[in-house]
Amino acid sequence: MPEELKQLDAFLADVQARAYRMALASLHQRDDALDAVQEAMFKLVEKYRNKPADQWPPLFYRILYSRITDIQRSRTRSGKLFSIFAGRSRQGEESSEELMATFSDPANPDPARLGDDEKFGDRLDHALQELPQRQRQAFMLRAWEGLDVAQTAVAMGCGEGSVKTHYSRARQFLQRKLADFVEPEATVKQH
Repeated sequence: MPEELKQLDAFLADVQARAYRMALASLHQRDDALDAVQEAMFKLVEKYRNKPADQWPPLFYRILYSRITDIQRSRTRSGKLFSIFAGRSRQGEESSEELMATFSDPANPDPARLGDDEKFGDRLDHALQELPQRQRQAFMLRAWEGLDVAQTAVAMGCGEGSVKTHYSRARQFLQRKLADFVEPEATVKQH
């Protein structure tokens, strides 16, 4: 197998679980989320495998969110109702400390102590559902995927200023919703 295909395979293997969680957060149905991720992976390989590896993340997420939007539009046209967000798998999930670290200042590696992991995870899932889609996208791409502002803008198909606004609003909302899981003396700084 050529080296660039090995790199692409490794990229896809690394990103698939997080991409699924992002798709599930938007689509609320397991099969639709799996389809969206699989189609995004196929399209990336088919159309962009020869692009430099540093361009794959924003391209992949742009394809993924385009597919998510297509599925949502299709549902609207066909009159299907969204199902209740399927519960996340308890195995292989991030701990509440890892998830809460996405709200904290990366310069301070010691996030505040949190309450029960399961309660935090449930509350986070519900809070993510309450976010407008663009804010959820910006948050997941920046905080969970580690894309920078420029890469996130490419992935979302918008300007860097919009990314900053969506991300900031998402963080503020999630901080308010999850405030009871953070000790009072813990503060979270804006990027």
